[in-house]
Amino acid sequence: MEKDAATLYCPNQACQAANSLNHHFCHQCRTPLPKRYLWAVTEGKSLGVDGDILADRYLIIRQFILLDTKPGLVPSVPEMENLHKLKAYLRLFPYRLHVPQVYGVMYLGDSESQKQVLLLEKPPLQINNELVTEAQLYNSIDSAWGEATSMRQLNWLWQIANLWQPLASEGVASSLLDPLLMRPEGSIIKLLELHADTEKTSTLGDLGEFWRANLLHKTKTAIAEFLTQVCDSLISREIHSGEQLVAVLDQGLIELGRAENSSGGIFNSSVKIVTKTDTGPSRQRNEDSCYPPSGSKVSKPPQPTALAIVCDGIGGHEGGNVASNTAIEVIQQKVNSLTREPRDRIDPASLIADLEQAAAAANDKISQRNDIEGRQGRQRMGTTLVMALPIAHEMYVTHVGDSRAYLITRQGCYQVTLDDDVASREVRLGYAVYRDAINQGASGSLVQALGMGNSNSLHPTAQRFVLDEDCVFLLCSDGLSDFDRVEQYWESEILPILNTDSSEDVDISGVVDRLTDIANTQNGHDNVTIALVYYQIKYTEPESILIPNISDFYGSNIHDLPTNETPSRQFTSPNQRTQVIPDTAPATSKKIPLQLVILPILLAATGFIAYLFSSQRQFPFTTVPIVSPTKIVNSTASPTVVNDTKQANFPAGSLIQIKEKDAIAFSKTSKPFNNNGGFIPSGTILKVLETSPETSAPENQSNVLQVLVCQAVPIPAGPPAVDQASFVLKPNDKIWIQASQLKGSGFSKTQPASGTKNPCLQNKVDGTAPVDKSPNTSTPTANPSIIDTPKIDTNRPGNN
Repeated sequence: MEKDAATLYCPNQACQAANSLNHHFCHQCRTPLPKRYLWAVTEGKSLGVDGDILADRYLIIRQFILLDTKPGLVPSVPEMENLHKLKAYLRLFPYRLHVPQVYGVMYLGDSESQKQVLLLEKPPLQINNELVTEAQLYNSIDSAWGEATSMRQLNWLWQIANLWQPLASEGVASSLLDPLLMRPEGSIIKLLELHADTEKTSTLGDLGEFWRANLLHKTKTAIAEFLTQVCDSLISREIHSGEQLVAVLDQGLIELGRAENSSGGIFNSSVKIVTKTDTGPSRQRNEDSCYPPSGSKVSKPPQPTALAIVCDGIGGHEGGNVASNTAIEVIQQKVNSLTREPRDRIDPASLIADLEQAAAAANDKISQRNDIEGRQGRQRMGTTLVMALPIAHEMYVTHVGDSRAYLITRQGCYQVTLDDDVASREVRLGYAVYRDAINQGASGSLVQALGMGNSNSLHPTAQRFVLDEDCVFLLCSDGLSDFDRVEQYWESEILPILNTDSSEDVDISGVVDRLTDIANTQNGHDNVTIALVYYQIKYTEPESILIPNISDFYGSNIHDLPTNETPSRQFTSPNQRTQVIPDTAPATSKKIPLQLVILPILLAATGFIAYLFSSQRQFPFTTVPIVSPTKIVNSTASPTVVNDTKQANFPAGSLIQIKEKDAIAFSKTSKPFNNNGGFIPSGTILKVLETSPETSAPENQSNVLQVLVCQAVPIPAGPPAVDQASFVLKPNDKIWIQASQLKGSGFSKTQPASGTKNPCLQNKVDGTAPVDKSPNTSTPTANPSIIDTPKIDTNRPGNN
């Protein structure tokens, strides 16, 4: 089929009319027509001739660039057992601003020789909205480097430095060493696809060599000597962690601003903020709040600070508006006190921690009021949070819940926050592809919000963005963001702000009013709140050459960082202070047998030493659960942990901690044993109640254990045919598992040391459960709540 004959089908299931590729709205029902460009990951020179249709829906635009002509249909996804092949993409979901995400798979050929092609969404493409078939890749980083300003060059390096640790954790850091994979989309570094590291693990020294060979000769004069020092320090291992590299580049950005001011260059910024909140056509009251108050217009300068906050209250008539207003009050007071220092005296990592603490303070204030008023379950009030704090050339974004922040540049619209909902959690744990996850039951239910519990189990996400061009940050509640309304209307409503020659001619208030109207007319199911932050920067290259001594930036701390241990993977915000992976090089293959020899000796010598060793090595290749694990034993005595190599004996009273990467199946009945219960994820703590033989099973799988759940971890959603209620475990549940599944290093068997109490009897274990934002009193979902956390079902409208 030729390109000019190709059609784009309406995503409205009640319409599905065929439209011209260049139409923006369905000619029949006026539904917006999404243009979903995809990158096909496959070997070979091409998938076919430009204009061909593959798998009855994917139009070949050019070589491996495809367009989905049926965007209303859920794409095919890999089988559950094959998702592990995509784990790097899935677990790097929080970094989707830079890392491509899985759209689905395409099956080509007949059943005997069927080929599976991975499809990635939102590749770095230059798109002509008037000529849909003219899309092409942005230039590679080495080609684009020479045309960038010194500020942008440092910004690109800073983004790469922030990506190094998470990509190294997943074994794909070599993707940052291939210029053809890195395609800057304006100010944003984007990866075309991920490549797995070879047997030789990529190091920061390799990164220094890559920068020196491919970028240094085209670097702007103002920072050339600085980058030379950075490359040399990476190669010599004086800089041996991603966190150190980020700190050095941070200081380079600050010094660049100083050089401009002292040498006649120009570097200044301005911010305009407009807010609005509206009850909407279907709600009786407005549970949302914003700061500055609705209808405000704030400019910096002349104002010394600028802060935008959006909160979406949870609890309906029970107090959602009280919770959102309380959060605004607490956070506004705390954040304003943080920004009184000049930019060069503000430590970014400390500020991020302070922003997270501000969110925690708001959480505690709301939670305390819930406790004082005796609110339980559905009566508890809470709120989501998203806020933006501009400081000099940076924007700090903090969020909890599913209120969103979008970054709009001249090149595109990017969702920069990750919803704290079930669907997003399943993806970043590696259990689902996002396009499939959002179509599952309860996918939009929140897993955390302010006011629902203690701050110890709250995990705000704080991010930092370096800005080198005019841009817009849009903060909004789901009254606007649901049904992809921002993605559909950003070009017509927000982009003109950036294309206007003079800022004086920009009617930002009018833009906010129109977005509110879109939310009320196109959605209309909820309150809507918007804060629009318009950031402008003036920049010229400095005349003087920037030559700082970079050893001054890290010299005092260089030996304080760990150099031998790789921490467990933590999917927090890209720029959040986390444990550092120094240089990413793991233990070589020669060391592994030595560790296997030493470990039994240590275990035999002393249980205490074994426990310490186990605590350092525990879960080396699994993601951290949404809620921090509760301490199981509150005692100074150390338990003995034994990792069995085959199959262990499990007497009654044994404590088992699941450590498998792949979930272990459980049954709700002992005879016959079947996987009707679902799967037990890593981190779950179990207590053996009894052991019984299963006569129908093979000899090597004859023992069935009845176990009590001591500590529950959220369970991944299973196939749609399985009742969702079976996939949620909670403390004190009794289930059955096969002992044969507990083998190798996939679990740890714990016996409490002398004098300690059984954790199952001593502590009440906290967990998480979805939180409803709906004020109605409909029957809760079948998923049972987990101890001490209110569980109310919410299904946020889909994100097709």
